[in-house]
Amino acid sequence: QVQLVESGGGLAQAGGSLRLSCAASGSIFSIETMGWYRQTPGKQRELVAAITSGSRRNYADSVKGRFTISRDNAKNTVYLQMNSLKPEDTAVYYCNANVRVYAGSYLGQYWGQGTQVTVSS
Repeated sequence: QVQLVESGGGLAQAGGSLRLSCAASGSIFSIETMGWYRQTPGKQRELVAAITSGSRRNYADSVKGRFTISRDNAKNTVYLQMNSLKPEDTAVYYCNANVRVYAGSYLGQYWGQGTQVTVSS
């Protein structure tokens, strides 16, 4: 079993910054892509940013230039540095990881429990 534990959400003012962290633990052989998604009430969960094991990054257009994703492979941890926050960034942010639990196993997709980010104007 694999667990993802997020931290770092909270309240920020517009123009401010927050940093999210997500640590994966459990039966992990390797982690391929790790990423952050967000969801607001009544809307589908959307990709915010993702990073591969080789550090290739992908960002939603709405956060390019403001958010930076990074990972520490030794710690199985992914980070999301969020700068120049806007009220429209308000959402529940979910960590995601694609994990092999042993060599040659399929890639299982795992989710964190979500952390609330609220940006006030």
